[in-house]
Amino acid sequence: MPPRTRSAWLRTLGQLLLVLGGAVVVGLAVRQAWAVVACVALAVVAWHYWRLRRLLLQLTARKRLAPPLGDGVWNELDRLLYRGQAEKRGRKRRLIQMLSAYRAAAAALPDAIVIVDRNSQRVQWFNEASTSLLGLRYPHDIGAPLSERLQPLPLAHWLSAGRHAEPMETRSPVNASMTLSLRLIPYSESLWMLVARDVTRLLQLEQMRRDFVANVSHELRTPLTVVHGYLDMLDPEDNPEWAPMLAEMQRQSQRMTQLVEDLLMLSRLESQDSLPSEEAVSMPPMLAALRREAVALSQGRHEISVEDSAGIDLWGSHRELHSAFSNLVSNAVRYTPAGGKVHIRFRHDARGASLDVVDSGYGIPAAHLPRITERFYRVSNSRSRESGGTGLGLSIVKHVLNLHQARLDITSEVGRGSTFSCRFGAERLREREHYGQTA
Repeated sequence: MPPRTRSAWLRTLGQLLLVLGGAVVVGLAVRQAWAVVACVALAVVAWHYWRLRRLLLQLTARKRLAPPLGDGVWNELDRLLYRGQAEKRGRKRRLIQMLSAYRAAAAALPDAIVIVDRNSQRVQWFNEASTSLLGLRYPHDIGAPLSERLQPLPLAHWLSAGRHAEPMETRSPVNASMTLSLRLIPYSESLWMLVARDVTRLLQLEQMRRDFVANVSHELRTPLTVVHGYLDMLDPEDNPEWAPMLAEMQRQSQRMTQLVEDLLMLSRLESQDSLPSEEAVSMPPMLAALRREAVALSQGRHEISVEDSAGIDLWGSHRELHSAFSNLVSNAVRYTPAGGKVHIRFRHDARGASLDVVDSGYGIPAAHLPRITERFYRVSNSRSRESGGTGLGLSIVKHVLNLHQARLDITSEVGRGSTFSCRFGAERLREREHYGQTA
């Protein structure tokens, strides 16, 4: 017990004993000791009951207590309650200030913020940007179903996915020329936070970049063809001292040609939302072709093996899939030292099928794996120059697999090698007709 509270308690107890002692003395003087003591005790109890009732009425009425005067136990109780009320008012004032600051910050955001009840999917709150981006109006849309207020956006199915909902790009219901990126973020156990961002300018810049790369790559084709032609006409035997320079010029021009071809392919893939045509892709001939390419690129420096245990074919674009698989195989050969192994396997499980390219090469540090599929991203610039890669192969693989609703999984350990797995869902599988044994 705090010293001040203990002092008040002892003081009140002393006063009570003093009153009862005085009552005993007066009772003895009038020869009615018990009667006087009983009356005084009842008066003391009545006084304490009156103080208790007064305190209860104040608390029930939620009245603000006045600063206490005096030093008794009831005054100490009033002081403690007054201090509790003051602290509560201070906390409430700070919470209101914080809430006002958060609301002001949310209102100042250029992105639309909408708080949605996760069970009823009704709007609980939204900021000012939600009016210009989503067309919500205050207070009319508070408590309204979000999917109905944002027609014709396809939000009902998207909201039902909850925390598993992927970011969605769609047209604004206010302005059809505006593109919004929608994200659904868990806000609490009962609320979602919908964030809508205007990405129109970003998409325009991205399209400008794609057009620029595609146009420049296309324009480079003609001068590179001319350079190739003149280089082929030059015979190193006519000028033996030029032989090293001509060989290097041919190697670099071929590398530039491959870079241009890869850029054109990547631009074409990025501009597609779906495959232009689909067909049953026979996997035994595909695996045989991949093996021949690996053997030709390896020139006997590696052990190349192919395993086909799936017994099924794929459904998609033969051209695009061969490009993706060929990039993975060529990378495995390039980044595996002489004497290493490259294993190509096609397998089937309950979740779908997977084409894996396993090598015993240098391996990739874990820090580089999240960015390995970015265009021109290099794990090691010196090693990439030695191998002659363009830095676009894995980006092409990623886009091809996205068009096939597939994904690329990468596992690697430095010094032990890497495994690149192209995983296809059940919708991309087809029964295989009878083929001969894969080479």
